[in-house]
Amino acid sequence: MQGWSEDKTKLFELIRTQAFFKGDFTLSSGKKSNYYLDCRRVTLTGEGAYYTARIFLDLVRDEAFEAIGGPTLGADPMIGALGAVSVAQNAPVRMFIIRKEPKGHGRGQMIEGPELKDGDRVVVIDDVATTGKAFVHSLDVLEAMNVKVAACLCIVDRNEGGREAVEARGVPMHSIFTAEDFLKAAD
Repeated sequence: MQGWSEDKTKLFELIRTQAFFKGDFTLSSGKKSNYYLDCRRVTLTGEGAYYTARIFLDLVRDEAFEAIGGPTLGADPMIGALGAVSVAQNAPVRMFIIRKEPKGHGRGQMIEGPELKDGDRVVVIDDVATTGKAFVHSLDVLEAMNVKVAACLCIVDRNEGGREAVEARGVPMHSIFTAEDFLKAAD
């Protein structure tokens, strides 16, 4: 696409050809849709994880934060890539994963990874935002720990209320793409 970086263009093509499907689908939000974006089909490849990590790190390069993480399962494949790419860029960041519910054994943690401290600023990532439910859950967990969320990032915003739900909590949300990018390319 005109004006996009090489990384963004390559990621778009990977998603368009490997992770965008037309048909009848029920989303995790319960909503019905005539298309589905299965970004894990791309983020679980070396190439897709690499481009996603580079773009996400570029989006937050001017943001002050101590760690990047997000809700399991959408963020899981991107987190390792973000950590590795941040080291390769000589700007290592800590990573974390937010569970859906507390761990049933051990310390009963909601967050895995290096410990987040009271007052830390973090960036929360996910693959696709629809209603924003996973982001809002992440905000709830982090706010209860007095961890401040500097921004939320996703690969694709379906423009179905996710951004509004996040921004209503006072947190900016940025996406690499919107669903319209893929819908236009499919026509």
